[in-house]
Amino acid sequence: MSKADQRKQMAEGAGFIAALDQSGGSTPKALALYGVDASGYGSEEEMFDEIQRMRARIILADGFTRDKVIGAILFERTLGEAINGKKVADYLWSEKGIVPFLKIDKGLADEANGVQMMKPIPGLAETLAKADGVFGTKERSVIHEANAEGIAAVVAQQFDVAREVIAAGMVPIVEPEVNIHSETKSEAEDILKAEILKNLDALEDGQDVMLKLTIPNKEGLYDDVADHARVVRVVALSGGYSTADACEKLSRNAKMIASFSRALTEGLSKQQSDSEFNTALGGNIDKIYQASV
Repeated sequence: MSKADQRKQMAEGAGFIAALDQSGGSTPKALALYGVDASGYGSEEEMFDEIQRMRARIILADGFTRDKVIGAILFERTLGEAINGKKVADYLWSEKGIVPFLKIDKGLADEANGVQMMKPIPGLAETLAKADGVFGTKERSVIHEANAEGIAAVVAQQFDVAREVIAAGMVPIVEPEVNIHSETKSEAEDILKAEILKNLDALEDGQDVMLKLTIPNKEGLYDDVADHARVVRVVALSGGYSTADACEKLSRNAKMIASFSRALTEGLSKQQSDSEFNTALGGNIDKIYQASV
C-alpha cells in the first residue's frame, strides 16, 4: 500500500488518530498515570524504555486496529524502536494498517503576547529525510488568551514549518492548541479560525495540511476549515478534558475526529493483566471512535 492509500485513509477513514508521542517533558506524568512513579526508573534511558513498553503494549492490543484507529503520532525516539522485529512506523502500517506520524516540535518557548510559540527545531530537514515510512508530522504551539498579535504569530510560525514539511513530501498536522482553561477561549478561537483561513488561502495547489485543534466552545466552528481545499482532515485534541467530556464535546463537532493522548490511556496501568489492559483500552478506543464517527 502506498502514500496514496495512506492519504485516502487520513482524508476519508472512519476512526481517530492515537497520540502516542509523549516526549521527555510529558513522559514522567504519563508514566505516573500508568502506575509507574519516578522510583520505577533510575535514568532517562530507563524512563524512555518504560514508556516504549507502554506504547508497544497499546499498539499490540487486539483493539488497536485500523477499524477504529486510522493513524498514530510517534515521538522521534520511537522511530528507532522496534516491535516484533520491525521498526515501529513500519509495524504500524504493515501489520496494523495504521498511518504513522512524527512529532517534530522541540517543545514550547516561554509565554509572550498570550501565547507560547514553538522553540526552534534544529536539524528538521535531516529528521524529515530519515523518517522512513512516516506519512506526516505534528507540531504544537499553545494559545493562552485572545491576543490577536500573539495568535497571528503562532499561526504564521506553524505554516512556515508546514511548508518545510510539505517540501519534504509529507503532510503536516498544524497544532495551535487553545488552552481549555483560558478565560477568553471563545474569543481566541474566533481569532484563530480567521488566521488559519488566511494562511490556508495562501497555500498553493498540492500544499495540503491537517489541523489539530482544541474542541471549540462554539459547535461546528471549524466546519469551513475542514471543508477548505487545502485541508486533508481536522482532528481534535483532548486538551486535559476527561475521556467522557472530550468525547461528548467532540460528538457535537461533526467535521472533527479525535487525536487524543491522555484520554486514550485513561485508566490503563502497568499492573493490569493483559486481559484487563485490553478491556480498558478497548473501552477507551470504542468511546473515542464513536465520538469521531
